Amino acid sequence: MMKADQRRELFARLKELNPKPTTELEYSTPFELLVAVTLSAQATDVGVNKATRKLFPVANTPAAILALGEDGLKKYISTIGLFNAKAANVIAACRILVEQHGGEVPRDRESLEALPGVGRKTANVVLNTAFGEPTIAVDTHIFRVSNRTGLAPGKTVRAVEDKLLKAVPAEYRLDAHHWLILHGRYACKARKPDCPQCVIRDLCRYRDKTPPGRD
Repeated sequence: MMKADQRRELFARLKELNPKPTTELEYSTPFELLVAVTLSAQATDVGVNKATRKLFPVANTPAAILALGEDGLKKYISTIGLFNAKAANVIAACRILVEQHGGEVPRDRESLEALPGVGRKTANVVLNTAFGEPTIAVDTHIFRVSNRTGLAPGKTVRAVEDKLLKAVPAEYRLDAHHWLILHGRYACKARKPDCPQCVIRDLCRYRDKTPPGRD
């Protein structure tokens, strides 16, 4: 595992590269973000954005999506993987939001995770991105980066999350999720990590760094 000074340097460099990171999902309200993140499971942000650009102008509140109905919602999200199950979850979540939360997205973990289709990762994204809580949602990119670099190695997603919450310096915790996911998406890629151009190459513990000149 990286030493404290190395962890601080890692995030200082990522911050210099991208001072104000944010999600690549398009949204304008906590509810839109909740829907977008729910739809993004096993799908790309690009694909979700294409669907929500058509959906949100028509229905971007729990009541409006309930009015569409499950079949009506499917027409907007049919290009997204697992859209049948996701439509059912979104409709069920909207019903709970209307009946139990006045149509508003709750800002506590327990209430969020009680919504159909919302697990710990989705709750962490909403708490962090919509409400400014210093949570860290561990997806496949962050799991890979944390293990490869030695930042917060762990065998499970929860183990990595718990280690990151301790390893990330407090002043970087709010944006750590976005820095790490973007680094994993565009630099520390699964098959061909761009090690020669990586801004944290010298801090990284990865043994199989891609050498310069290799495709």
